[in-house]
Amino acid sequence: MIPKYSTLWPELPYSSWEQTSLTLQRYMQIVGKIRLQLSPPVNHWWHVTLYITSRSLSTSLIPYENIMFEIQFDLTDHQLIIQTSNGKKNSIQLQSYTVSEFYEETMRTLQNLGINIKIWPVPVETEDTTPFNQDRIHRSYDKIQAHNFWRILVNSEKVMQQFRSRFIGKCSPIHFFWGGFDLAVTRFSGRKAPLHPSMPNLADFVTQEAYSHEVSSCGFWPGGGIIREPVYYSYAYPEPPGFKNMPVFPKSAFYSEDLHEFLLPYNSVHTSANPEKELLSFFHSTYNAAAETAHWDRTNLERKPIPKIDP
Repeated sequence: MIPKYSTLWPELPYSSWEQTSLTLQRYMQIVGKIRLQLSPPVNHWWHVTLYITSRSLSTSLIPYENIMFEIQFDLTDHQLIIQTSNGKKNSIQLQSYTVSEFYEETMRTLQNLGINIKIWPVPVETEDTTPFNQDRIHRSYDKIQAHNFWRILVNSEKVMQQFRSRFIGKCSPIHFFWGGFDLAVTRFSGRKAPLHPSMPNLADFVTQEAYSHEVSSCGFWPGGGIIREPVYYSYAYPEPPGFKNMPVFPKSAFYSEDLHEFLLPYNSVHTSANPEKELLSFFHSTYNAAAETAHWDRTNLERKPIPKIDP
């Protein structure tokens, strides 16, 4: 039976999605660690992320010896696709594998394509740090929920592209972090930041480079831990005095004292009459809160409106 997919902003109740989310996060960490192992370093660890495509999350090109290769999570046909620059291709059906089975199958498929690699097989930024090759607990893969998750990422990227275009200072790509399991885009003021405090199950040198400079960051997170629903988020580091008291939009957005960031429930967006407008207002107003209270040089960092040119 072919799953019924929605092209609109789909529902993603965490109670239905949680087990697939926990499993898929570990699948993606395995692939992300492959990219991490082979890719040349880029500032702020941007060389480890995944990217949204027309039907997948992709590593983009990874160098290996005299070739390049790419790994894609196709969340429409539900395949892990590995393609090389010398014309080879193989795939693994995405289904309810245990994490250990997925790890072994992925490594075997790479070897069959002539790619021999070892990774540190331990998840990061998760409470459960059972090594991938020993994890026989996480094994859920609901095709409809996985596709809905990807669809939300696509819709979110569309809005984040509009938001990103308004800034001409240093800004990250729109990319997916497999550790935190979130889609993010980050603006930089240009000023140095204090050393970032330690985070659970993540090396200090990672966070200290990631947050070496003052940022305003926003994105989408599908939920977990104390947040039992998918949310959009926005935070500033270091958090300036008065940030949490600034007005933000829409009305359903709020400041979380637990996470020290603004949150907008996904449910508020997907049920809105105009989801894109609602989400864009959240990104703009929370950035404004950061830029105003931290006294960013907005004149030189923000794009002036570009005149429309008739074709």
